[in-house]
Amino acid sequence: MPAVTIGIVAGEASGDALGATLIQAVRRVRPDVRFAGIAGPKMHAAGCEILAPLERLAVRGFSEVMAHLPALLALRRDIARRMLGERVPVFVGVDAPDFNLGLERRLKRGRIRTASAGSFRAHRGK
Repeated sequence: MPAVTIGIVAGEASGDALGATLIQAVRRVRPDVRFAGIAGPKMHAAGCEILAPLERLAVRGFSEVMAHLPALLALRRDIARRMLGERVPVFVGVDAPDFNLGLERRLKRGRIRTASAGSFRAHRGK
């Protein structure tokens, strides 16, 4: 049986640490689970396959966000395409709500379950 893949995105150092803790906890119960997504060094050390480094989401302020908006939207489309293509059973958004909540909406339309954790309130969709 192929390993189950869990999609995960963290957008800053605190989310990277939280994501790494989650990966380690899941792996204690299910060592065969694969994690893939936007991650930093701690999540990578815990075993997450990096589809893009979390620094790609590290933009602050209106003018910087606007300058990077096309690249951020393309990245979100790419991550959604990969998660939908792999039919991941669940996606975990760890912080980065401006990026993750839109991604979660798209994944939910594709019948992928989502969970939010980190520095923003959990978002539950229909």
